[in-house]
Amino acid sequence: WAMLLHLSLLAGHVIPLAGFTVPVLIWQSKREEFPDLEQHAWNAANWIISEIIYLIMGIVLAQFIFKFLVVVPFSIVAVAFPVIGALKAAKGEVWRYPLTFDFIK
Repeated sequence: WAMLLHLSLLAGHVIPLAGFTVPVLIWQSKREEFPDLEQHAWNAANWIISEIIYLIMGIVLAQFIFKFLVVVPFSIVAVAFPVIGALKAAKGEVWRYPLTFDFIK
C-alpha cells in the first residue's frame, strides 16, 4: 500500500486534486492495518504541497527566463520523485522527498 500511495501522487498530473486526495484516502482506509503507512503519507503530502509551491514559483520565474529551463526539470522531478518513493516503499524503506518543506509532521 505504501508503494501505491506514492504512485497515486502521479494521478494529480491527470486528474486535478487526485494527487492529494487519493493518498489521503489510501492512508485513511489502511492506517489501522499498516501503521508504518503514516510516515509514507506525511512524506507524500509534504511533497505534493511543496510541488505546488515550486510550480507557482516556476510559473513566476518562467515569465522572466526561458520556460524550458523551468518546466522541463520540474516535470522530470514531479514524475521521478513519486516513482522513487514507490520503489523505496516496495523495499520496505521510508524515503523522504528531497526539496520538501515539512508542513505535516
